[in-house]
Amino acid sequence: MNHRDERLGSAPLGKLMFSLALPSVAAQLINVLYNIVDRMYIGHIPGYGNAALTGVGVTFPILTMISAFSAFAGMGGAPLASIQLGKQNRQRAEQILGNSAGLLVLFSVILTAFFSIFKTPVLYAFGASDATIVYARDYISIYLIGTIFVQLALGLNAYISGQGEAKIAMLSVLIGAVLNICLDPLFIFVLHMGVRGAAVATVLSQAVSAIWVVHFLVSEKSVMRLTLKNMHLKKDVIKMIAGLGISPFIMQSTESLVTITLNTGLQRYGGDLYVGSMSILMSVMQMITIPVQGITQGIQPIISYNYGAGNKERVKATMKRMILVCLTGTLLLAGVAIFAPQIYTGLFTDNKGLLELTCKVMPVYFLGISIFGIQCACQTSFISLGQAKVSLFIALLRKIILLIPLAVILPKFMGVMGIYRAEPIADVISVLTTSAVFIITVKKVLRNM
Repeated sequence: MNHRDERLGSAPLGKLMFSLALPSVAAQLINVLYNIVDRMYIGHIPGYGNAALTGVGVTFPILTMISAFSAFAGMGGAPLASIQLGKQNRQRAEQILGNSAGLLVLFSVILTAFFSIFKTPVLYAFGASDATIVYARDYISIYLIGTIFVQLALGLNAYISGQGEAKIAMLSVLIGAVLNICLDPLFIFVLHMGVRGAAVATVLSQAVSAIWVVHFLVSEKSVMRLTLKNMHLKKDVIKMIAGLGISPFIMQSTESLVTITLNTGLQRYGGDLYVGSMSILMSVMQMITIPVQGITQGIQPIISYNYGAGNKERVKATMKRMILVCLTGTLLLAGVAIFAPQIYTGLFTDNKGLLELTCKVMPVYFLGISIFGIQCACQTSFISLGQAKVSLFIALLRKIILLIPLAVILPKFMGVMGIYRAEPIADVISVLTTSAVFIITVKKVLRNM
């Protein structure tokens, strides 16, 4: 077995966690730049930047849904492959990798066809107005061409991280993101392509990332190799991937339902300006949660590998440290949104009305996110240990069971501010519930190891 994955079970824990988490955080931050940089440039287009920003914000649920399917195959399979590496079963790990790749290709074809055909009614359902639909449609029409690249780049990159190659995983994202940052102003402003230019830049950048990821996984540098033979879908493997992948899928796909609920509510009780504020809030939400998700993604292979190897004390120590680090991260990043919202808001708009509204609602909206690091760490622990059912419940709890109903009910009594207040209420209840479930479940799992 390659020594690079064996260090997951033997290297000093603190140093190992840092070496894996840091590149993973960087990769997640860089990855989110694809959409955030687009919005920064789009929001400053002379003459129609605000309307264009709102229009692109309306496409967010579609982008999230595409990412969710990549998470289903990638995050559903990568922990299972890491566990198999811990058991010294490389052949099974490669079979899981190949089936995930096959799923990603299948998902790409279905998603591209569906959203290309139904994009206009879908965008209106997601909160587009007659003033913003043209920008939303221009952006998503081009973005959908690159669905296959998004699927492969995001989904298969989890398998690079899963074998302890966090730096390689970071580089796969960095290459595309740097290219995107360079191409955005060229296509948007120099070539005067506007919103279409932002989409073209993103597609080209994701294509380069996808090529990098696939090239690594088929090379001899990878501990587990991607082959065409293993891409032939097998029922038992797909069932395993689906059992664990449904949780991250729900976590990401429900962002679409949340965005639909929030945007339509804001359009009804407020108008385009309020929908524009939510576009900024969603971007800031990514800036806060993505680094924490990067930490958990980097640390996940350590838990999975040692769970497969039967190393109980190392599993326990890793989870404890991960919870502490994640909580510290959300306290610091959400603290900026609560006490100095203008720092985040100024990145996306220079419109006075939009600035004032967003700075007013941001401290309310992000209050509960300050302790959300606990939930991120617990959720990743469930996935790392193969606890599919518990992970599924936690994924449903925050958004489906709590946030969406609250976002519909509260504005009937509090007006438009009720929509913003739904988020912190759902976050706090969810974190408390997850913590209790985590304590009970992990005690049982460790006892049975």
